[in-house]
Amino acid sequence: MKGIKNIIFDLGGVLLDIDYQKSITAFEKLGLENFEEMFSQFKADALFEKLETGELGNEDFYRAIKKRTKLDITDAQIDQAWNALILHFRTGSLRVLEALSGKYQLYLLSNTNRIHLTYFKELFTLETGKPLLDQYFSKAWYSSEVGLRKPGTAIFEFVLQEAELKAAETLFIDDTLINIETARRMGFKTHLLLPGERIELMDFDV
Repeated sequence: MKGIKNIIFDLGGVLLDIDYQKSITAFEKLGLENFEEMFSQFKADALFEKLETGELGNEDFYRAIKKRTKLDITDAQIDQAWNALILHFRTGSLRVLEALSGKYQLYLLSNTNRIHLTYFKELFTLETGKPLLDQYFSKAWYSSEVGLRKPGTAIFEFVLQEAELKAAETLFIDDTLINIETARRMGFKTHLLLPGERIELMDFDV
């Protein structure tokens, strides 16, 4: 791409198939009937925002969820419901990363809590036979590790500073419009990945 030296990828909905409805349904079965109001692709209430920025530990999260449900549930059941939204890695998209790595510096920026992080790392190895997803990138940033999350400007400023990047030389790919809008205002080149679209269909040579 003209003038582009770096590409930052989102994870869920870009490299990893996810389905929020599966977690909504799973939590409803556990007695949490308003899960969609608490967490979705487009928003997170205070509980889930604290979880995704690492401010809230797993044990505190389990306790909070149990208080909101009507049934006697276990930590393992909460994990299972919470991880239900994670489906499969897009192997075709991962192959694109391998091809792009010779032309661009690649990065990952994901709103990811510790429970999901543990789960999808194991899933990645199971599905690909490779040890680490992070091996595709010069740096991978997860919100629960850096204490910041999209769509806040602070996490983009953090990324630019830590990796010594220039926004104008960096393409940001995400499947959520509000994240794209923040990046665009900050001078990034952006691409909103639409439902059904894959990065293997993008023309990176334009």
